[in-house]
Amino acid sequence: MIFGRHYYLGQAANYSIGEVFRHLFTVGLTRDIDALKRYLVQRYKGKQAILCKNGRSALCLALKAYFEKGDYVIVNGFTCYAVYEAVIAAGLKPLFVDIEKDTLNFSVRTLEMLPSGHTQGRSAKLTVPSEASPSVSGKITGIIIQNSLGNPVDIKAVENFAKEHDLVIIEDLAHCTGVKYADGRECGTVGAAAAFSFGKDKMIDTISGGAVVFREELSHEIKAPEKAPRLSDHLRARFYPLFGMICRGLSYVHLGGILMRGLVKIHWVEKSADNRLDLTRRISKFEAKLALEQFNKLKRSGEPPIREFAFVDNRDEVLEELARIGYYFDGLWYKQPVSPERYYKKVHFPEEECPNSVFVAKHIVNFPTYYARSDLKKAHEIVKNHAVKEGHE
Repeated sequence: MIFGRHYYLGQAANYSIGEVFRHLFTVGLTRDIDALKRYLVQRYKGKQAILCKNGRSALCLALKAYFEKGDYVIVNGFTCYAVYEAVIAAGLKPLFVDIEKDTLNFSVRTLEMLPSGHTQGRSAKLTVPSEASPSVSGKITGIIIQNSLGNPVDIKAVENFAKEHDLVIIEDLAHCTGVKYADGRECGTVGAAAAFSFGKDKMIDTISGGAVVFREELSHEIKAPEKAPRLSDHLRARFYPLFGMICRGLSYVHLGGILMRGLVKIHWVEKSADNRLDLTRRISKFEAKLALEQFNKLKRSGEPPIREFAFVDNRDEVLEELARIGYYFDGLWYKQPVSPERYYKKVHFPEEECPNSVFVAKHIVNFPTYYARSDLKKAHEIVKNHAVKEGHE
């Protein structure tokens, strides 16, 4: 073990004892729900805020508010299944656009490669051509900005592109709460709506929960979730930090992973990707209270760190080498352009059209943000030794 410490990353989040007790014993009230909604409206210059069961439910509501069923929305080519699920649940179709390797986001260059046409609709310039197949034809009316792993897009360029083609921007803040664009605007203050995830390992982490802030007038009426979370979801949010701390301790004797897998199997712990979309249920009251506390802390601490990443050859070997000295990075979004791998076939991802996304999914290693760079020095050395050579495709 390096530095006499075990980093047990990718198996259980790095919750402190204080955070464990906060989750176990915080009492939430209706006023905490109302306070969080007021805060979100004020901070993100919105007209209305709705609290949801999770981030994908929030994104789904944002999409349902502004688009017609059957429309296409532009989605980042390197993303997670939750985004795809939200688009489909809203009755829309995802149009994956390839990314730039240095930002992990689409750019105007890749956006300008989209097909053009002259059909009627919100956009008279961008359409998916019907000649290809009747099942993949229609108008493109929206664009989801993801800011992958906290790396912001060139917002001015993308915003100009959206205005030129009459596209509605929806900002997905699952990776970038508190991050600012190059022009100084905060992520979440640009689009028609901003969707938030408060899931595990997010910048605002209450284990589950999400929110959507509507910044422009809605095209369709949206019903806010009214039901409280299921008891099982509520209890998982209460106890997950405690389970994570226990698993980290047991990892010293190689039992932490076994316990975590057992907890998942009996559904006491739920994998983030399996937290299903539900438009009828909201966040727990105690999670709303914790989320507001974290928002205030984030504001005081300044802009959050952006997750570092690098590209390596033989990534499985690199991850094994990292694990031998205590760094577990293999749970941090790998293997396929749309993660996790077990859902990838459902997406029908256009690999030929998104070669950069495929390359990134095969070679990327990204570093957790909850440790100081000095603590990750040895990990950086290992990754550097296996870095993809310049020009390698």
